[in-house]
Amino acid sequence: MPRRSPPSNRKSKCGAPAPPGGKFARTVTALRSTASLIAALAVMSGCGGGEAQDANEAEGTFRVDVTEASFPASQSISEQTTMRIRVRNPGAKALPNVAVTVETKGKKPGDGKVAFAQTTGDERLADPNRPVWILDREPRGGSSAYANTWSLGALPAGQTRTFEWKLTAVEPGSYSIAYRVAPGLDGNARLAAGSKARGTFDVSISDEPVPARVDDDGNVVRGEEPGADKG
Repeated sequence: MPRRSPPSNRKSKCGAPAPPGGKFARTVTALRSTASLIAALAVMSGCGGGEAQDANEAEGTFRVDVTEASFPASQSISEQTTMRIRVRNPGAKALPNVAVTVETKGKKPGDGKVAFAQTTGDERLADPNRPVWILDREPRGGSSAYANTWSLGALPAGQTRTFEWKLTAVEPGSYSIAYRVAPGLDGNARLAAGSKARGTFDVSISDEPVPARVDDDGNVVRGEEPGADKG
């Protein structure tokens, strides 16, 4: 089931077609736990009588500050890494539903933007998006009905919340990932002037797989050559 468009200053329409990359995002999600899938389907039930995830969102302007944003600039295929974005609410009122949208920039102007993939441009393919990273684990409880977007609920004044993605690189090359934070999903909650809500990660993925070995307990130890003696 495709996600809806990322947050904007207008309400989304039930049944509206997903933007490019939505199918890929949901395909990756299919690899996650059954619980996450059920949660995502429950969100979408807002179109059929249930309450939408962005229902009754407070209206106003809210400041958000990204206090930490990290993702290794140099990676190797088959290497698992963590992308982390920590958001603080410096204001006096709670953010309705803090959310982060992630998009990998296309190779050429006009390419559709996908969270952790590139658009191939081959219209003959059922899904023209080629994964650059496999999403091993998304922010816990962060599934939303919006394409490339994760939300973690209301964020009280003065508090922080951390978004973490566990990713495994599968396509060598140089990539740029843009992220933006929003105080809500509906568009009623708007960013206040002075917010530090955007950023970019420039990443180079080597085609040399990270070395790995299996220890005596059968666990895969990455970053060490086979035969390394750690005893």
